[in-house]
Amino acid sequence: MNDKNKIEKIKEKAYEFLKKINKELPEAMELEFEGFYPRGVFITKKRYALIGEDDKLTVKGLETRRRDWANVAKKTQGAVLNAILKDKDPAAAAEIVKQMVKDIKSGNVEMEDLVINTRLTRNLKDYVSTGPHVEAVKKAMLRGIEIKEGDVVPYIITKRGTSISDKAVVYDFVEPGDYDADYYINNQILPAVMRILQSLGYSDDELKGLGKQMTLF
Repeated sequence: MNDKNKIEKIKEKAYEFLKKINKELPEAMELEFEGFYPRGVFITKKRYALIGEDDKLTVKGLETRRRDWANVAKKTQGAVLNAILKDKDPAAAAEIVKQMVKDIKSGNVEMEDLVINTRLTRNLKDYVSTGPHVEAVKKAMLRGIEIKEGDVVPYIITKRGTSISDKAVVYDFVEPGDYDADYYINNQILPAVMRILQSLGYSDDELKGLGKQMTLF
C-alpha cells in the first residue's frame, strides 16, 4: 500500500469514527473533519504546529501568530518549523537559527524586522509599572509625537540605555544599525525556537554558535 492509499484509509476510518460519535452527540453538537496532517510539533496542548497534505503550516499559540514579537523571530520560527515538518531536517533547522544569530550580530538584518508592536492599553498616567512600549511612547511624546490609548506602538530595543525599557525607542526615531543584538538573540530568536529545538537535543549555546554543550543527562 502506497502513502496515498494509506492516507485515504486513515481518512476513511476518521469519517467512520465521526459518524459514530455524531450519532451519540446532542443535535446541536457535531464534530467535523478539519484535515489530515502527516506531521506536527506539540509544545503544549494549546501551542502546536501542523503541516497539511498541501505542505501548508497550521500554527496555534506560537510566536508566529503574536503581534508583540518581532518579525525576525516570527520568520525564524516559521523557517525552523518548515525545515522540521516539511523537509524533515532538524539539522537544517538548527543551522537556520545559527545563521540568524550571526546575521543579527553582524548587522545583516532589516531594521523593519526588529520592530516590536505593542498596544497602549491605557493612559500613560494609569500605568503603575512601565514596560518598554510605555517608555518608548514617553520619549516620542517629548519629540512632539501624539500617541494615545488604543494605539499600537512600534518600537525597537536600541543599544542606548541601562535597562530594556530605557533602550526602547519608537521605530521612527531609531538610527540604522542601532539595536541591541543580545536582546534580539536572547529575548526574541532563541525563545521562539528553543521550545521546538530543545526536544531535539539542541541547547541555547549551540544555537549561538558556541559549540555543542554536554548536559547532565
